[in-house]
Amino acid sequence: MVRSLKSAKKMRKKNRSSSKKGDSSSSVPPVSAKVWQPGVDKLEEGEELQCDPSAYNYLRAFDIGWPCLSFDIVRDSLGLIRTEFPHTVYGVAGTQAEKPSWNYIGLFKLSNIFGKKRDLVPKPSIDDDADMESESSSDEDDDDDNNDKASQPILQLQKVAHQGCVNRIRSMSQKPHICASWAEEGYVQVWDLSSALNILAESESETNKGPSAIQNLSPITKFKGHKTEGFAIDWSPVVPGRLVSGDCNNCIHLWEPSSGTWNVDIKPFVGHTASVEDLQWSPTESDVFASCSVDKKVAIWDTRIGKSPAISVEAHASDINVISWNRLASCMLASGSDDGAFSVRDLRLIKGDAVVAHFEYHKHPITSIEWSPHESSTLAVTSSDNQLTIWDLSLERDEEDEAEFKANMKDQVNAPENLPPQLLFVHQGQKDLKELHWHQQIPGMLVSTAADGFNVLMPTNLDSTLPSSGGL
Repeated sequence: MVRSLKSAKKMRKKNRSSSKKGDSSSSVPPVSAKVWQPGVDKLEEGEELQCDPSAYNYLRAFDIGWPCLSFDIVRDSLGLIRTEFPHTVYGVAGTQAEKPSWNYIGLFKLSNIFGKKRDLVPKPSIDDDADMESESSSDEDDDDDNNDKASQPILQLQKVAHQGCVNRIRSMSQKPHICASWAEEGYVQVWDLSSALNILAESESETNKGPSAIQNLSPITKFKGHKTEGFAIDWSPVVPGRLVSGDCNNCIHLWEPSSGTWNVDIKPFVGHTASVEDLQWSPTESDVFASCSVDKKVAIWDTRIGKSPAISVEAHASDINVISWNRLASCMLASGSDDGAFSVRDLRLIKGDAVVAHFEYHKHPITSIEWSPHESSTLAVTSSDNQLTIWDLSLERDEEDEAEFKANMKDQVNAPENLPPQLLFVHQGQKDLKELHWHQQIPGMLVSTAADGFNVLMPTNLDSTLPSSGGL
């Protein structure tokens, strides 16, 4: 986000019109934008926040009716690694409707996603010909508007009835049509959503996302062994169909696939003393998973050696809300807490000083954290401060590079100097951010959900990590 005068655009247009009439006395000096830091800066009278479109290769908002606390990106068969526009995204989300009977699982398809590459450093202005620059900028904006109208994304939606709000939902990577949902009523269900996904795959036209019909579909299985509701659930990336679910009563249950259904171990894994907030299977070990809890601890479990954690450490000073296990560097586990801090631990050093990174940039609870599936040192974070941030832990401060960047930027933007060098990107504009996911098949794409809907974004400065995209 950048801050600027509310009337700056109108003033430039007025100046351009006056100049055409030969009146040069009313010229308005260019106003340099300033990066706005939430929680630090305050808006002055006459200022407003504006999104800088040059920061994105793609940015689009959409919704599926009701707000969604949780969603997942559904793996598709359109290509393992896709770098060329247009893109298509499949997802599954669970609603937070006003009445329990109004809730549903929404399967969405967002297609015809067009974006474009932009320069990381804006081109310098021509001081001697401000009017030409303004007109050129206006023409480019008009072209952008025309192109935008010609390449609008197409949103298609299928709804499956779900009694009560959906606390969390996850699609199985090996069989994407199989999804597990945590209901606020206190049970976990597994669904076969292949029929709805097939309808989306075969349709190319936009469907009405408002009053469209809700299908009544019975879940494959429903487990009522949890004594209360929960939020923690995860499919194993190693063993298809293996699942763990955790509740607010500190209990974790193991699900094993069996002939089209699941056998759930009634005897829970117990080691936390408070609510289990998140679960993550090891990306390499079939019998190992991690958990985090309101008791401020992260635990590592091995299903072969009993119902108690193999390792348990106090990882934060407050409730731990979320964890993410790095699939490209399996020794790294990230965690985010209620005080806004997030940390990265090296599991090889878990019994010693395992913290390899710790950040206190966010000042409100961390609501989601996830490692990039394409860069082992990159992760994304969402917080209740309405920010989505992207971090590259491999970066260090380089004074020469900073000096060169500032020289190229000149007076076009006033960048703050006290940001961590590992902070790659800050995305704002969503209210009450809840969850984010990287797209496993489209490098550089993220999807986030909040109280006011979804955002699909592709930050420009992630381009350096991507393979060649054919000159887009």
